[in-house]
Amino acid sequence: MPRLVIHQEKIPDPRALAALCPFGALEEREGRVSVNAACKMCRICVKKGPAGAVEYLEDAPAPAVDKAAWQGVAVYVDHVDGRVHPVTLELIGKARELAAKADQPVYALFIGENVAGSARELLHYGVDRVFVYDAPALARFRIEPYANVFEDFVKAERPAAILVGATPVGRQLAPRVAARLHTGLTADCTVLDMLENTDLIQIRPAFGGNIMAQIVTPNHRPQMATVRYKVMDAPTRSEAPSGEITERAVTPAMLESGVTVLGVTPKEPEQFIEGVDVLVAAGRGVKKEEDLALLEELAELLGGQLACTRPLAENGWVEAKRQVGLSGRTVRPRLIITCGVSGAVQFVAGMQGADLIVAINQDEKAPIFKPAHYGLVGDLYEIVPRLIERIKAAKGVLV
Repeated sequence: MPRLVIHQEKIPDPRALAALCPFGALEEREGRVSVNAACKMCRICVKKGPAGAVEYLEDAPAPAVDKAAWQGVAVYVDHVDGRVHPVTLELIGKARELAAKADQPVYALFIGENVAGSARELLHYGVDRVFVYDAPALARFRIEPYANVFEDFVKAERPAAILVGATPVGRQLAPRVAARLHTGLTADCTVLDMLENTDLIQIRPAFGGNIMAQIVTPNHRPQMATVRYKVMDAPTRSEAPSGEITERAVTPAMLESGVTVLGVTPKEPEQFIEGVDVLVAAGRGVKKEEDLALLEELAELLGGQLACTRPLAENGWVEAKRQVGLSGRTVRPRLIITCGVSGAVQFVAGMQGADLIVAINQDEKAPIFKPAHYGLVGDLYEIVPRLIERIKAAKGVLV
C-alpha cells in the first residue's frame, strides 16, 4: 500500500506544511507534523512542501505465485453420517465446468468415518479423484480436527481453487482454513468462472445486493469460495463410475481438539423451502398478519409452502427460515407466486432461478415484474381468492 513518510528534520515551518493539505490530513502538534486518515494520497504536500520533507512510498508488489504448482479444482464434501448434502453435487457440477476451461482435474475432499461407500458414489458425478480421510474420531464435525485434515489435504495436493458449500459446517470451516493458508475467501458466491491461468472469477452481491462485486485472487493460492445451496446446477449421475479414490492417513496430531462430542440428538424431519417445488411468497402488500392465512391456503392447494420477504420475517409474522433472499434462503422451485412483493434486488437474487415466476402487485412498474414470467397487476386481496376458487373448482373441491 502507498504511504506518506514525514521527515520532521526537513520541515522549517510545520504549520505552513500542514496548511498545504486541502483535506486537513496533515496535523501539526508541538512542532511535529503527522498524517491522519483523511489523506487522499493527492501528494500536494510532496510537490509543494519543502524539498524532502514528505516522501511518497509504495510497498513492493507481492511476489507472483507459481500457478503451475497449484493444480485442480477441489470440492469439500459436506455430509452427515455419509449422507452427502446436495450442495456438494452442485459444486461438483460447477467444478467440472471451471476445470474444463483451464484443463484441470476435479478433486473431492471427504472427511468422516466409514465413508468409503459414499465416496465411491461421487465417482458417478465426474470427480477425478476423491481424497478420503477416514477415522472414528472424525465421525462428528469438530472444527480443529476437520481444519487440520483440510490443511493437510491442501498442502499435499495444492489445488488451485476450493469450493465449499455455505452450510452451517462450511461457514465455520472455510474461513478457518483460509486463515491458516493465508489466502482469500469469498462468501456466498452466485457466479463463478475460471480463466485459463486458473484465476477464479468470484462474483457475489455486495452493499446489500445493490451491486455485484467481482473478486479475483491472482497472487495467492489456493483460491476459496463458498456457495449457497440451490445456486448451481447439479450434474446428472452417470451409470458408470470414473476416477479413483485415494485414502489418506490420519495422524494423531490431526485429531487434537479441545472439544468432545458427547452425543447427537436428531431433529424431527422438516421440509425446508429450498426443497419445495411450489412457493407462495408474501411481501409488504400483505396488510396484516391474519391475512397470511389466505396465502397459506393457496400454497396448500398447490402442494407448496408459504415463504416471505425480509420485512415480514423481521415483523415476526413468518418464521425467519421461510425468508427468501440474500439474508434468507436461496430457492429454485418449479413455481413461485409472489404476492405483494415489490421485487427488491436482495429478494430477487434469492429466487430468480425458479422455473416459473408469477408476480401479483398493484404497481405495474414494480421491479418484480422484470424477472417474472407472468405478471398480474391488481390487488392480491382480489386476485388470490379468485385463484383459490379456480383451483378448487379444477380439483372438484367444494367452495
